Amino acid sequence: MRFFVLRILPLLIFALSFASYAQEFKYEWPKEIDTKDGLITLYQPQLDAFENNIIDARMAISINLPDSNLVFGAIWFKATMATDKELRTATLEKIDIIRVHFPELEDKTQLDKLEQFLTKEFETWDLEMSLDRLIASMEEIEGLKHTSDKLNNTPPELYFRTSPSVLISIDGEPQFKTDENSKIEFVLNSPFLIVKEANKKKYYLKGGKFWYTSANIISGWEATEQVPATIEKFATENIEEGELDSISAQAIEPPAIIVSTKPSELVITDGKPEYASIEGTTLLYVKNTESDIIMEIDSQNHYVLLGGRWYYSKSLADGDWKFMEPEDLPAEFSKIPSESQMSTVLASVPGTPEATDAALEQSIPQTATVSRKETTVEVKYDGEPKFEKIPNTDVSYAPNTDKTVLLIKGKYYCVDDGIWFISDKATGPWAVSDTRPSEVDQLPADSPVYNVKYVYIYDSTPEVVYVGYTPGYTYSYMYSGVVVYGTGYYYRPWYGHYYYPRPCTWGYGVHYNPWTGWGFSISFGYGWIGWSCHPYHYGYWGPRGYYRGYRHGYHRGYHAGYRAGYRAGYRAGQRNPSPNLYARRPKGVATRDIRKGNLPNKNVNSKARPSTRQNNVYTDRNGNVYQRNKQGGWDKKTNKATRPQNNTPSTRPSSPSTRPSSPNTRPSTKPNTTRPATKPSTRPSTGQSRPDLNRSYQNRSRGAQNYNRSRSGGGGRRGGRF
Repeated sequence: MRFFVLRILPLLIFALSFASYAQEFKYEWPKEIDTKDGLITLYQPQLDAFENNIIDARMAISINLPDSNLVFGAIWFKATMATDKELRTATLEKIDIIRVHFPELEDKTQLDKLEQFLTKEFETWDLEMSLDRLIASMEEIEGLKHTSDKLNNTPPELYFRTSPSVLISIDGEPQFKTDENSKIEFVLNSPFLIVKEANKKKYYLKGGKFWYTSANIISGWEATEQVPATIEKFATENIEEGELDSISAQAIEPPAIIVSTKPSELVITDGKPEYASIEGTTLLYVKNTESDIIMEIDSQNHYVLLGGRWYYSKSLADGDWKFMEPEDLPAEFSKIPSESQMSTVLASVPGTPEATDAALEQSIPQTATVSRKETTVEVKYDGEPKFEKIPNTDVSYAPNTDKTVLLIKGKYYCVDDGIWFISDKATGPWAVSDTRPSEVDQLPADSPVYNVKYVYIYDSTPEVVYVGYTPGYTYSYMYSGVVVYGTGYYYRPWYGHYYYPRPCTWGYGVHYNPWTGWGFSISFGYGWIGWSCHPYHYGYWGPRGYYRGYRHGYHRGYHAGYRAGYRAGYRAGQRNPSPNLYARRPKGVATRDIRKGNLPNKNVNSKARPSTRQNNVYTDRNGNVYQRNKQGGWDKKTNKATRPQNNTPSTRPSSPSTRPSSPNTRPSTKPNTTRPATKPSTRPSTGQSRPDLNRSYQNRSRGAQNYNRSRSGGGGRRGGRF
């Protein structure tokens, strides 16, 4: 048996290595495809336009014809994009070839043959590629705007402590409810377990492995081991079992308790703040904290990053905190090195590559295909349905349900898990909607249902509806060039027989990690928030909510060091439940999940192999093909069978004359694919600087770096909880 294992083990290792190798190169560029008409080499697409889930792009291509030399050209195409943001993949489906252009090919018969062949071949493919590469290339799209939301950036009440502490948030004045079985009274409007026995004046708080007690719910909390048996039993029955996070598990002394009924945040240092310089800048950072705290030496201002927003004050302890507009940040912030302990804040510094990537991510939807027959929703109200008019809009919403229900022009709409439903009655029955009411675009940020603006319907058939949502649905918004969490507004919850909380921005140390998206502060280890008598799955933290076993993952570097922190965040994300809302539904909703074999029948990745050529060939907007040389210049690629021509097209090849009037339509006829009547008039000199191609090169390089970090386990936003 041992001999057999020793013989078979190398084969297993080889098989696993080969599978890993194949997966590693699945999204590499360029790609080669053997056809009966010759070897086709495809270079990474360059995007020209993006709207809803439709992209316009161009691609450099070369064909090694059997009876000719290597021929370079360009292809313009339109495609529908399906995404899996968890696996960081994008699939370009329903590819329509807009134009085929080989600028140096003189044989019209041969050119027509190539056009026909490529059009027929490409339109049977679905092209799957890395989402990180695609996002980086979006930066080249002319006119792509990242609209800033009208948010509330008023600073929360900020507590600063130099010893272990936890902020206990209560949603307004404490509201109590009595458990029918145990008669234990618990605070209804908090995700923390705060309880007391009936007719008793002592309150008890359970956090992690510690118990606390106080005669005053707001102050005076002290650790205790003397807990009434009825309360112990109530906690055991209602707090889900799970593993303590490492910080809570290692804690020896119980942290201090701060209770707040207002929007608040907590910043903690391990003792007196210890400062260290950020190399290459005149900035200092506080190194003995998990919070992002920077001091600018010149002004002596402290800056703290909360929910993607910067607030500043002279003092940490008694600071008069003010909001700093992102564009007004000191110039030194943009000089923070990418290898610095503080590099994660670069996503919150306008103009940096990290902020650009985060902003572009906001434009990418998570998509799905929803079955009309199998998908529905159940809506329950606390009493009879009630509706409140949203000022200055044509929309009313139901406050007394945990679902988002809207009343618009006599029709009822429910948005659940990124899907629009419609009904003639507030109580249903509900059917998948194939229309998105335009009135939702009127919703202001101070409305508690604001996030449904970011749920879309792209197309439909009698059987299915194609849907998607962008990060705004899960409370991630653009503001002045950076991504922030939450609107900053306080939304009044519903109190009745049930308590329905509304989205909150403050109180839970939400921070942005470039590898896992938005997550909780380390202050909230397992066991501090989330228990069965409280509807924490919805409300406070949006549609995704809080899930059993959530690990906050990433630590900026204080506990385990920079590299370990990144990898810890990534690994924690791998263990978390899927952040894809569509994955919640057991049936009726299909996403692009390669783990379930949910892929196109004919995918170009299954036909292609990685090319040995470098990914350094580009096409300009006129269809001329260039290769970047070692000196950083650009060499024009020509058909080696013909003499190079000293001309360029006098006009840019026409794009499709019309775009679909709405995301639910596609062009009924193909645009004209004929080549220009004129040949190029001027050939750029070899090695000439091309700002447009330099931009493409920089974005392609950045996309490749992001892809490589994601693939190697140091990146990817798979574990993002928000």
